[in-house]
Amino acid sequence: MKTVLVLRALGLGDFLTAVPALRALGVALPEHRRLLAMPAALAPLARLAGVADDVIDVAPLAPLPPLPDPPDVAVNLHGRGPESHRILLATRPQRLLAFAHRDVPETAGAPGFRMDEHEVRRWCRLLEAYGIATDARCLDLLPPGQRLRVSAPPSARGATVIHPGAASPARRWPAERFAAVARAERGSGRRVIVTGSADERALAWSVARAAGVDDRAVYAGRTSLLGLAALVAAAGRVVCGDTGVAHLATALQTPSVVLFGPTSPALWGPPTERPWHRALWTGRTGDPRATTLDEGLSMIGVADVLAALEQLAEVAA
Repeated sequence: MKTVLVLRALGLGDFLTAVPALRALGVALPEHRRLLAMPAALAPLARLAGVADDVIDVAPLAPLPPLPDPPDVAVNLHGRGPESHRILLATRPQRLLAFAHRDVPETAGAPGFRMDEHEVRRWCRLLEAYGIATDARCLDLLPPGQRLRVSAPPSARGATVIHPGAASPARRWPAERFAAVARAERGSGRRVIVTGSADERALAWSVARAAGVDDRAVYAGRTSLLGLAALVAAAGRVVCGDTGVAHLATALQTPSVVLFGPTSPALWGPPTERPWHRALWTGRTGDPRATTLDEGLSMIGVADVLAALEQLAEVAA
């Protein structure tokens, strides 16, 4: 059987922004077995999205394990190279689809990488340059309960998800402000649940306790990835920073308010044609990996978030 090997060894949000391109590959190469090189923790979402026949567990820019046979097609949806290009070329593919890089002769004549491009559109454009039709709107996932029988507790139905964590301090809105939003939501009669990874458990607890949220509504470190997706799918709305949960809200069509700091939502934000998402940004850019709170993100106040949530209510009405 022919195979197509795709490299996207990154995080949750990175995977979800590549879903339209991954789906386009499946349509264009229906006779190929699809191997997706990515962290194994994301494999359940790959199955939920229907974009992979098998997942090869790999860390970012780590060599791939030996394959039984060279792939017919290798696709670099990971980056602009040269390291990621060479990882795929080491598998000896018959054909490589990738952005051009001057240090990789095999990419001569390939399309160029652009820094000012939305992440979803970037990978669709790459495939289009090789004659593969794409649709950047194909972001949606079925709720896990509809396909994989992973459901959220009844208390999550219609609740407001507060997700205070982010990959770096630069993108982490202050915990006390998340707590103030949570208190306001509770004051409006809405249930609140707080989510996060196992590493964000202390942060989630601090937000919940400051907001008076019941201990049973803190799910940080208590759910699988599909369990988290089920919570987001069941929720009425999500408040979070520029992180993977924001992309889950987009994929599951859950209304959201997403707080952007060092990175523009024009590069990573929810689709502008979907009015049930609000991206807040003060127009300042910075280092998304910095160890201190981004100045632009710090300028977003609690009142700004509450106003955006009110706009979501108006859209729903």
